[in-house]
Amino acid sequence: MIELDGAVGEGGGQILRSALTLSMITGQAFCINNIRAGRKKPGLLRQHLVAVQAAAEISGATVTGAQLGSQTLVFAPKGIKGGDYQFAIGSAGSCTLVLQTVMLALLHADGPSTVRISGGTHNPMAPPAQFLERAYLPLLRRMGADIGIELLRCGFYPAGGGCIVATIAPCAQLRQLTLMERGERTSGYAEGFVAGLPGSIALRELECVGLGMGWSGEQLRMRGLPADQGPGNALLITLEYEHASEVFCAFGEKMVRAETVAKDAMHEARRYIASNAAVGEHLADQLMLPMALAGGGGFTADVISQHATTNAEVIGRFLPVTITLEEGEQRSTCTVRATA
Repeated sequence: MIELDGAVGEGGGQILRSALTLSMITGQAFCINNIRAGRKKPGLLRQHLVAVQAAAEISGATVTGAQLGSQTLVFAPKGIKGGDYQFAIGSAGSCTLVLQTVMLALLHADGPSTVRISGGTHNPMAPPAQFLERAYLPLLRRMGADIGIELLRCGFYPAGGGCIVATIAPCAQLRQLTLMERGERTSGYAEGFVAGLPGSIALRELECVGLGMGWSGEQLRMRGLPADQGPGNALLITLEYEHASEVFCAFGEKMVRAETVAKDAMHEARRYIASNAAVGEHLADQLMLPMALAGGGGFTADVISQHATTNAEVIGRFLPVTITLEEGEQRSTCTVRATA
C-alpha cells in the first residue's frame, strides 16, 4: 500500500484527488494521513468527500475514513466500471474538481460513461466549467481522449446549485503530447457573468478590461444569467492561440470593487501573455497527470507553482515516470519521461 502525507508541499486537496485518480487506474491501494493539513479547515470537506465517494463508486473500492472532517483515508480500488453516474455535492463545492478526479479514470472503464455532478461551477480556488471546456479538454482530445462537457446551470459560491454533465468514452492509452509553443493568437475576449445582481457590475468589469487590454465590441461580452442561478458574478478572460487556449477567472465578492475583480483577472492574463509560454499556471498543474499516463510529454508554462510541484511528487509515487521542472526567467519547462 502506498502511504502519502497530505501535509507535504502545498498541503491541499490536490494530493487526495490525484491519488484517487492514480489509484483507480493503477489498481494500487493507498493510505493518506494529514489530509488538507495546509488549509484553515483541515480534513475532508463536502467536495473532497464526494470525490472519494465518486471514485469508490466507479471503481468498486473499499474505503475507510470517508467522513466529513476526516484527516486519514484508506482507499483500495477494484475494477473501473462505465455507466451513468450522478453525484451531488450539496454545497458550492467544486463540480469541476470532482469531475477531474474521475474523468481520467473513466477513460480506462469497460464502457462509455455519463457523469452528472451538481454543486458549485464557479467558485474561487477551482477551475470554472469554461476552463475545462476551452483549455483542458481540447488538449486531452489531442491525446486521444473522447470527453465532452456541458454546463447545464451555473452555481456560484456560496449558494451552489449548478450542474455539469460529462460524457466519457474508453481510451486505454493516451498519446504523448509536447506543447512547447502556443503559436499566434487567434482570438481574445472577456465575459462578465452576473446572476441575481445588478448588470452594472459586469459592465464595469468589462469596461475595465476593455481599457486594460485594448479590447472593444465583440471582445467584451455581457452574460446575464437567470436570477435563480445567483447571486453571483464571475469575469472570464479567454485567450485562444494556434496550439493552446487559456481561461483566466476572477470572482466578485462583497465589498470588492468590480474594477478590482477585473484587474485580478488581467494580472494573470498579462503574466501569461508576457511569458510567451504555451500554458498558464493552473493548466500546467493539470497537464502533468495525463502526460504521465501517456508515458511522456512536455510543455512550457508561465509559472510552476508549489501546487504543481506537489502534484508531480504524488504522480511519481504511482507511475514509473520522472517529471523534471525547470524554472526560467520568462517561462518554465516541464518534461515527463517514462523510467521503465
